[in-house]
Parts: sequence; C-alpha cells; structure tokens
Amino acid sequence: MTEAQFTVDTAMVLAEVAHSRQKDKLKRPYVEHVLAVGDALADFDDDIRIAGYLHDIAEDTPMTRQGLLDMGVPPHAVELIERVSKNLQDDPDDYLACIRAVAEDHDATLVKISDNAHNSLPERVQALARKWPEKTPTTKYADAREILYRAVPESEVLLILNRANPDLIPTLEAIVAADNTDSAEAHDPAGHADR
Repeated sequence: MTEAQFTVDTAMVLAEVAHSRQKDKLKRPYVEHVLAVGDALADFDDDIRIAGYLHDIAEDTPMTRQGLLDMGVPPHAVELIERVSKNLQDDPDDYLACIRAVAEDHDATLVKISDNAHNSLPERVQALARKWPEKTPTTKYADAREILYRAVPESEVLLILNRANPDLIPTLEAIVAADNTDSAEAHDPAGHADR
C-alpha cells in the first residue's frame, strides 16, 4: 500500500480550512486571496502551486513548519512558504529587505509575484483608498515589483500576470524597457549610436 501524497488539491482544501474564518481589510473572505494566488501559479510545478495556496499559512495561522511536514507538505514547498512569510524573516518590519530575501530564490519569487499581483488588483486598491481616504497610497507593492520582476525571467512573470492581474503587464514592460535602456547605455556609455 502506497502512502497518500500531498497534492495541489490537498493544498487548496487546507488553505480553505486554515483561512475559513479570516477576513481581509475590506471584510471579504481571506480565503479568496490565497486561492487566487495559488490559481495564478497554474503554469508552474506542484511545489510552487502548493506554496501559492499556502503562502500565508505560517503568517496568519498557528500552523508550524513541523505541522506542515507532518501533514505531508513537500519540504521544498514548506521552504517556499517560510521564505515568503514576513514574520519568519530576519527583520519582518523592513518590507523591502523581506522582498530582497524572497528574490534570492526563484520559486519563492514566483509565489510572491502572484501574491503581489492579487494584492494590487485595481478594484482592491480603489476600495482600500475609498475606505481610508486619509491614508497616502502605499508604494510598497510597486517598489517590490521593481525587485521581484527583475529576479526571474520576464516570460514567467507574464504567465502569472496574465492570470492574476493583467493590469500590471505595462509595469512589467516598463521595467524591462528601462533595464534594456540601461544595458544599452552600459555597452555604449559615450552614446555613439547616434552617429
């Protein structure tokens, strides 16, 4: 008799159970966010997809690393979950330092790009602005994109954005264009291309 494997479907069910009573800042069921993040990673391997569905489990529930391993969550998926969990970083209050730590790992970066994309949906951003008009719009997600989008191939970012938040595709294109311009200038610092 073979041991049951922890699958992407199992991760979805665990996410639904773990986050079932939680609400987001707009009082919407939080489980909608974690499911959307996992769904946007459908083009990637199972460990990445599992980490997408469970990306907030270590941050927002009492679940521990050992608890996840005991449930059969693959060790690589657990590592990804830990890497994207702000509360497990060296300095959880330094958001961009956390993002830079995530960007050191290809697979964790994909999970964080999906999380960032869903958190940046225009209707969500607008609803938050209406709810708290006195707060200055935050740039932390935009600053994170500058780091995350440069850490993995453009084609992989595009796969996620097409599923999670197509409105961010122009942002990706602008970052790629800026990098291409910087690269061209580095190869010809005197601007000899105009001759």
